[in-house]
Amino acid sequence: MNPVALVTGASRGIGRAIALQLAQLGYDVIINFVSNQGAAQDTAISCRAIAMSQDNHIRADIFQADISYGRERERMMTFVRQQFKRLDLLVNNAGIAPELRADILGAGEESFDKMMNVNLKGPYFLTQLAARFMVEQVTAPGFSGKLPKIISITSISAYTASVNRGDYCVAKAGLAMLTPLFAARLAEFGINVYEIRPGIIATDMTSAVKEKYDQLIAQGLTPLTRWGTPEDVAKAVAAIVQELLPFSTGEVINVDGGFHLRRL
Repeated sequence: MNPVALVTGASRGIGRAIALQLAQLGYDVIINFVSNQGAAQDTAISCRAIAMSQDNHIRADIFQADISYGRERERMMTFVRQQFKRLDLLVNNAGIAPELRADILGAGEESFDKMMNVNLKGPYFLTQLAARFMVEQVTAPGFSGKLPKIISITSISAYTASVNRGDYCVAKAGLAMLTPLFAARLAEFGINVYEIRPGIIATDMTSAVKEKYDQLIAQGLTPLTRWGTPEDVAKAVAAIVQELLPFSTGEVINVDGGFHLRRL
């Protein structure tokens, strides 16, 4: 029986790359999306094709749900329980950027509330649902095999102040705390929890500021002088699920070209 992964926001960008990587490793994948069904279906087709190229037969199902709503989270977890009977990996990847970058002295509550609901509340309570299911699995009589894992994709914005998108930074900073909280709570069950913290990654979300960051990277913003790719993040996920970090939990894995380094 294949291991099962739920990846939120998996129709494009980082989420898509993670889904493809997991398919290559033989995971059944639930590809969560909100609005772009065509992109989600394309990801599912690509997942199956990659698995077949490795002589693996997997399921790659799409599931539409807005994780900012409790009923949607419940509906998606019910689908996982009924259709797959298990959950070996949750990847909290879904997230949005502000529609308008606004100075914090004038930014409004509507954007703040939306950012908190999607980028923080949604992953927090989805992780709660997934963790309950995982605990049921590992404490069931006769359980054997690899222990489940939880990964949250955050951002260097968790600690880097951007005064024209303060709501995004606050949401990511809150999301960063999810990992130590659930790592501490789930350690007794052997369920490891990780944060992957991407830096400047070439996705649709960053395409609007490409010229700005091209210049900053060329000027030495990051020690590794290139944009990151969604595949860079996916490889960090692969390392975790392949049990290459078995004695680590609550850990932050920086995928940022060295941005986090303090240099003189």
